[in-house]
Amino acid sequence: MKRSLTIGAAVLALATPLSGCLPLVAAGAASVALVATDRRSAGAQLDDAAIEGRISGEAGNRFGDKAHVSVTSYNGIVLLTGEVPDESARDAMATLARSTDRVRGVQNELQVAPASGLADRTNDTYLTSVVKTRFLEANDKFSATHVKVVTDRKVVYLMGIVKRAEADAAAAIAASTKGVARVVKVFEYLD
Repeated sequence: MKRSLTIGAAVLALATPLSGCLPLVAAGAASVALVATDRRSAGAQLDDAAIEGRISGEAGNRFGDKAHVSVTSYNGIVLLTGEVPDESARDAMATLARSTDRVRGVQNELQVAPASGLADRTNDTYLTSVVKTRFLEANDKFSATHVKVVTDRKVVYLMGIVKRAEADAAAAIAASTKGVARVVKVFEYLD
């Protein structure tokens, strides 16, 4: 971690004369800090991004705008949320996810329902940001960078590699957030 922060500081110092580029460098340094504090290896983080891309792309190819499928992968555990037109589509998405390279498990939370609208998705995005902000305020209980927050239809899903006390603290904060209907833990535990 110390090496990553040193590299980030060096990059920032070298870029200072290029003041127009400073926001980009600052964003890059913040990304380095997030990668360094994540409990997943850098390889697992890349795998998760690839898993999400493959499954999301296939969902789009199969269902187009008849479905709204969100794919979140954390350390090879895939969370499927959103809406699909029927039970066979729900099952097909779970099968696809399970058969994707480097997937270690699947939590299928897809609902058989019409695709949610922009207002619902916007509200879910808002709830996610409120929960994440509240996590930052609770930094004495756990690091907000260790918990991924996904919200769908007012249900907050929490993912990460955490200790049980951290999971309980995160779930309590999320559950007490105004507008959250339910909290689902999709954690891997260190203890």
